[in-house]
Amino acid sequence: MTTLQSVPALGTHPASGSLPSRAETREQLSKATYDLLVIGGGILGISTAWHAAQSGLRVALVDAGDFAGATSSASSKLLHGGLRYLQTGAVKLVAENHFERRAVSRQVAPHLANPLTFYLPVYKGGPHGAAKLGAGVFAYSALSAFGDGVGHVISPSRAARDVPELRTDNLKAVAVYGDDQMNDARMALMTVRAAVDAGAVVLNHAAVTGLRFTKGRVTGAELEDRQDGSEFGVNARLVLNATGPWVDHLRKLEDPASAPSIRLSKGAHLVLRRTRPWKAALATPIDKYRITFALPWEDMLLLGTTDEEYEGDPADVAVTEKDTAQILDEAAFSVRDQQLSRDLITYSFAGLRVLPGGPGDTSKAKRETVVTEGRGGMLSVAGGKWTTFRHIGRTVMNKLAELPGHPLGEDMEPMARLPKKVPLPGIANPNAVAHRLLVDGGTPGPRMPADTARHLATHYGSLSFDIARLANENPALAERIHPDAPEIWAQVAYARDREWAETADDVLRRRTTLTIRGLATDGIRARVEDMLADGR
Repeated sequence: MTTLQSVPALGTHPASGSLPSRAETREQLSKATYDLLVIGGGILGISTAWHAAQSGLRVALVDAGDFAGATSSASSKLLHGGLRYLQTGAVKLVAENHFERRAVSRQVAPHLANPLTFYLPVYKGGPHGAAKLGAGVFAYSALSAFGDGVGHVISPSRAARDVPELRTDNLKAVAVYGDDQMNDARMALMTVRAAVDAGAVVLNHAAVTGLRFTKGRVTGAELEDRQDGSEFGVNARLVLNATGPWVDHLRKLEDPASAPSIRLSKGAHLVLRRTRPWKAALATPIDKYRITFALPWEDMLLLGTTDEEYEGDPADVAVTEKDTAQILDEAAFSVRDQQLSRDLITYSFAGLRVLPGGPGDTSKAKRETVVTEGRGGMLSVAGGKWTTFRHIGRTVMNKLAELPGHPLGEDMEPMARLPKKVPLPGIANPNAVAHRLLVDGGTPGPRMPADTARHLATHYGSLSFDIARLANENPALAERIHPDAPEIWAQVAYARDREWAETADDVLRRRTTLTIRGLATDGIRARVEDMLADGR
């Protein structure tokens, strides 16, 4: 019988589609001259690499950590129009966000996005009245062309049936609207895969140690592979700095005299075990501008977020006791105390929003995308919202086409000529995939549990069948990683061989939900590390 520790890499099978080794990728990156080198594997850099590869450019993408390893996997997990932007009169922005949200959730990645009903509770003495919020959710749904139904107001008793932990004291009414949610790390990884399918060459855990210059122009980067310490370089006609909170750090390598272009805002979240099932999310107004969320997500409850200016090292961002107390205190406006026990907390995380530089309260700042060109010709891009990741990628590509001298313009297909809604890998109806997995996913082995089938279908789409095949070939891979989570060991093998997982955190935090569930025990971590080492 094959054990977990002796599971061979998929690459040992002919035509397996396994990824090239890190050494092979480094050699490939070192020998070619790329049209575009994207530094930064957050969703902004990933989306740009995806669109650039679609346009016919030779593209390389590198990141010092894991893909979506920082802020891009520390979001509120929402694809949303931005209800609070109506408060500032940004009607056009909300409509554009809704367009992108619908495109992603219905045509680009319906297997990775889930519709979610939101309840906006109106309490006596709260910052907004029922009439105002009722009109607001109606306008919000109208800007979405009523694709999620008509925003309306319901009674507290009706809302309490769907959200059993809803605090009903002094609750006057509840406004209702629709948006979507996702697993941000999984969405980012599927976008990386789409970029590679389009021809991009990617490498995570590869840190930039310096920039290459030719006659004063940035023409590449020096890198260090953080997995084995080897050094290599990449040549490129154009370099894009998409390092998010680190964008100004890289700009300093280009020009030590460059002035700051952004400011940072920290957003912290808590993950808790749910005491009872929820059929809707809560979006509770805290003041005139801020909303706190209580979101059913991955069979748990996600609370947050905070919004305060951050001036420290981006690598040191973390959830503090002050953040935890604030999130729980704000959640208590609308969530009963028994659901907010600290004993229920399984995980906490914090990310950094990148905002345009300037004065003012970060909670009122618009989530704009900042694009700057440095003295050495390096483009730097930062900011924006997860919801509009495709739009940001297209915007950056249009900017590249308009650069003076058109360094890439003659070689790239204009964005206007490319398909507008290219789907991400694995696109499928997740209900149909889950049904197939239940019917024949266990052949010839034992029947696949329903929660595992549903989890695979909503995190991999039709690629779930590749994971089921691994489990069928090796019964050890069909076993659950932890009895309280739906994931199976086949996902670890798949992450190692098909999804660029290099470390236990890559697997447990971003390719599965074990860490977020508080289930990444020392024993599980050791077994994951053994499997990763066995595939190298």
